[in-house]
Amino acid sequence: MGSESKRGGEQGQGRGVSRRAVLIGGGAVLVGAGVLARDELRRAWWRLPGMAKPRKEGELDHPGAEWTAASRANWRLADRPDDYSIDMVVIHVVQGSYPTALRVFKDPGHGAAAHYVVRKDGHVAQMIRELDVAFHAGNRSYNERSIGIEHEGFVDRPGDFTNAMYQASARLTAGICARYDIPVDRKHIIGHVEVPGTDHTDPGPHWDWNRYLALVRKALPTAREATKSAEARSGTG
Repeated sequence: MGSESKRGGEQGQGRGVSRRAVLIGGGAVLVGAGVLARDELRRAWWRLPGMAKPRKEGELDHPGAEWTAASRANWRLADRPDDYSIDMVVIHVVQGSYPTALRVFKDPGHGAAAHYVVRKDGHVAQMIRELDVAFHAGNRSYNERSIGIEHEGFVDRPGDFTNAMYQASARLTAGICARYDIPVDRKHIIGHVEVPGTDHTDPGPHWDWNRYLALVRKALPTAREATKSAEARSGTG
């Protein structure tokens, strides 16, 4: 699979809640004083025992995607970008079909899943919310800071990377870049092969990075306008 196997769910050093200096014990949350304390409590309340941050079943981050949930074993709850900044998109190729990707990401024994899967005809499935951490990169730090996009196909079959797939994936990535102010360049939009510690080779030598980045840049103005409109409607802009 393009995403890491169950042996590599979250490798590397994590940052977790402890890096935020939130100490939970004796039924009290001890933090610094004043504004910092209120800010940390606002972000961390749902991590307390017995608490869970609300989720709306089927809610989408990418308009037009199909919601099909990954197994809860293949990702973990978060509140990104409040607790972990998102500054990267990781491109994967599944080494198989679209149905195969959905099937294994729904399998709790697989131990890995990406946020999105893109089919050859351009159809997009969202399997994990962007605010949550997907086990897709084989590196805990990269999982926490990135969105993972899986693509149907095989790395050694250039014909699998269709125009419809490139176009749809580029629009998806442009939307992510607009939402989190991610630069459209090869330092921030990378292949799975470029993640430190990984043994994967995807998206492989036939993935056309120049074409892909050009399409993302072309789609970015529209994505930014859509993001502004969504923020205005929700009152967060």
